[in-house]
Amino acid sequence: MKRDDPLAPRARAEQHASRKSPAAREPHGVHEPPESAEHSEPSGPDDPLAPPPFNPYKGNRGLTRAWHALKNSVSGFRVAIREESAFRQELTLAAVLVPGGALVPVDAVSHVLLIGSVLIVLVVELLNSSVEAAIDRISLERHELSRRAKDLGSAAVTVALFTCLLTWALIAGPLLLAWIGRLTG
Repeated sequence: MKRDDPLAPRARAEQHASRKSPAAREPHGVHEPPESAEHSEPSGPDDPLAPPPFNPYKGNRGLTRAWHALKNSVSGFRVAIREESAFRQELTLAAVLVPGGALVPVDAVSHVLLIGSVLIVLVVELLNSSVEAAIDRISLERHELSRRAKDLGSAAVTVALFTCLLTWALIAGPLLLAWIGRLTG
């Protein structure tokens, strides 16, 4: 069964219904024997060929799915702006650097590198915040694995910030130095 098939949700619902006990499937408790030997035993959760279990939250397709994804993304941005001070600081930095990256007199690839390095910082910060929220959801007590996961997320943000700084220093730095040299010389 292909995932893009428009009848897939219906087929999964029928599959889900077929997993019920024979008495629940058959009217008046009439039980018919299985059609073949391969239907007599349900596939286990470790069977790689087993179809995924029915998920009522995955029924949206096409534009409906895209609309719901967009609403969730906007909600995520709102939460990050409201709850995450680091994201607010990096967003303020992006509000300055993204237009600056577009206006710096460099080739197109350098524009992409300057702007992309800033956006990567925002992406990594959002991922770090989601990891921290998931860990806090599991438990607020101190645990070595929780600390390690949060530290690794923080390290990822630091690497992204360093990459952004290095990109700007290598591309825009020489231009800035030449401009300062013209002003003073």
